[in-house]
Amino acid sequence: MNSNRLINESSTYLQQHAHNPVNWYPWGQEALSLAIKEEKPILVSIGYSSCHWCHVMERESFENNDIADYLNSHFVSIKVDREERPDIDQIYMDAVQAMGINGGWPLNVFLTPEQKPFYGGTYFPPQSFTQVLHKIISAYKDQKEELNLSAERLTNHIAKSEVIKYGLESEYNDISSEQLEESMRMLQGKFDKNFGGMDKAPKFPMPSLWMFFLRYGYLMEEKDLSRHIIFTLKQIASGGIYDQIGGGFSRYSVDEKWLVPHFEKMLYDNGQLLSLFAEAYTFSKEPQFSRVINETIEFLKRDLKSETGGFYAALDADSEGVEGKYYTWTYEEFKGQLDQNTDFWLEYFGIRKEGNWEMGFNIPVTTKTTEDLSLEFNVSLEDQEDLIKNIKEKLRFYRDKRVKPGLDNKILGGWNAMIVSGILDAYDALGDRTHLDLALETANYLIEHHLDSGKVYRTPFNGPNAIPGYLEDYGFVIEAFLKLYQATFNEKWLERVKSLLDYTIENFFDKKEDLFYFTDKNSPQLIAAKKEILDNVIPSSNAVMASNLYIAGLLFDNDLYQDISEKMLRKVGNLLVTEPEYMSKWGILHMMISKPTAEVAIVGRASMSMRDNFMKSYYPNKIVCGTMDTSDLPLLAGKVSKDNTTLYVCYNKTCKLPVQSVEEAYRLLI
Repeated sequence: MNSNRLINESSTYLQQHAHNPVNWYPWGQEALSLAIKEEKPILVSIGYSSCHWCHVMERESFENNDIADYLNSHFVSIKVDREERPDIDQIYMDAVQAMGINGGWPLNVFLTPEQKPFYGGTYFPPQSFTQVLHKIISAYKDQKEELNLSAERLTNHIAKSEVIKYGLESEYNDISSEQLEESMRMLQGKFDKNFGGMDKAPKFPMPSLWMFFLRYGYLMEEKDLSRHIIFTLKQIASGGIYDQIGGGFSRYSVDEKWLVPHFEKMLYDNGQLLSLFAEAYTFSKEPQFSRVINETIEFLKRDLKSETGGFYAALDADSEGVEGKYYTWTYEEFKGQLDQNTDFWLEYFGIRKEGNWEMGFNIPVTTKTTEDLSLEFNVSLEDQEDLIKNIKEKLRFYRDKRVKPGLDNKILGGWNAMIVSGILDAYDALGDRTHLDLALETANYLIEHHLDSGKVYRTPFNGPNAIPGYLEDYGFVIEAFLKLYQATFNEKWLERVKSLLDYTIENFFDKKEDLFYFTDKNSPQLIAAKKEILDNVIPSSNAVMASNLYIAGLLFDNDLYQDISEKMLRKVGNLLVTEPEYMSKWGILHMMISKPTAEVAIVGRASMSMRDNFMKSYYPNKIVCGTMDTSDLPLLAGKVSKDNTTLYVCYNKTCKLPVQSVEEAYRLLI
């Protein structure tokens, strides 16, 4: 079988194209120099392993010999895994959107040999793609000067600073509580009160946005807001977007009821949803949430954990070329796995003879409670949690005999750090020591494979094709290490936090605009240096860094960190008011600063057990630190315990009277 240059790449997505007849190159100097030498336009095709339409276009066009021959003769063709190279994806996604085209993947962009974009789109059917290729070559030969001028204008547009793009260049803006309240009212008008989430389909879980709602509802005593988030989480935990048999969440739901997912499972979704469900459980003590947390962690360990200790990136939606085939059931197939109380369990999982999805297939859901069903079917469920667990294990054992979805086995630093944070939040909520052990194991994996010489790497630095970390990777690693300190009181995590923060300020921070670039100044430069400001499913790297600097500023009593954080928040203040749906992580930071944040110090021999008890009650605006003896950490310096372990509740470096119980400490929280 013939292969192209992608055969030497470590990315699963690039490997999937290694045997295409297209003479693909990975992004790099070899391909870019060749385009200049041969004066050929560049096709950059960007996607990722679990992207359904990426694979469709591969089958239809990139495996087509006629299309491949034309590409090989007239273009330099470059394949990019957007999850490995989000910096490239950001630039050319901006370019396509500036052309008035809705973005998405696969993203196919045509560049001059100098990497400047002049045309692009997403999925092209083969006939359309062929026409586009011929028209581009015709224009490149006959209208080259006009094409270059167009590319230059477009490059200047996408290279424009985000501060200018979003109108943030004027003044720093403090946000009033009245402004934020008005923004929240606007968002509440978009709620789907029947099925949860926002009122539109397809529906994406938005962990950062929903956490902002939950915290705002609690801190501002907006009970309707908190209730909507708990209702939403119950809906998705009961729907088909959650894998009722094996645990874990799919990327999104194509319908308003959360029934039919796009079946791909992404690591970053599941890490963030662990954090959200853990916080929601601490707030509500809803038993369903604790089950979801534990099942999702088991899914991660079973299906995405590597032998080296890190977690893989994703599972595809398809198996045997059919979307969802691994996850769906016929009525008879499902019924055949049940030994007793058959009608009860069929109803519990929403299994219908005619199917609840297309072509007679069923997606398991749990929209009816066991309590209601017990009355309806006269079934006693004294040990219902064990019964549910046993039934799911049996169904999963049967399902595992099927051909499994494809695995994207790349391991990304920032995404693994999200898993560390999610599992730590699960530990705080449920108190299960095995969760802390898993978080520590994963953090140590990051240290061994993604941290080297004071830098973070996106892909393992000791593996093939190591990629330096982006701001996203630094941000989520620092966030995880801040949580690890607060979970263990081991100050080695703070030493790493300080080292990484200082590196990012030195190598990513733009002092003129008080925001961070997405890429390290030491990395190879592209045609534009971007700053990520808007939150999406993954919070923006600038928002994550601003939050990290604020928390670290409190722990270290570091005015520089806090000053940068607060300037960043004020810089984007107008956006938080006008676009709150895309500024949720910034909103959480605003709540931490404005409320303000409780600084809780725990000192004494029982500091760890006292800390674990303290974390079981809900109060989002807090940081914790502690020691069994003494510490030079500013929040702990001079604090002592006499006979009993002592808690100090402080605000802005001023402490209330010390207390000896969690209950007394909670009464001191503002």
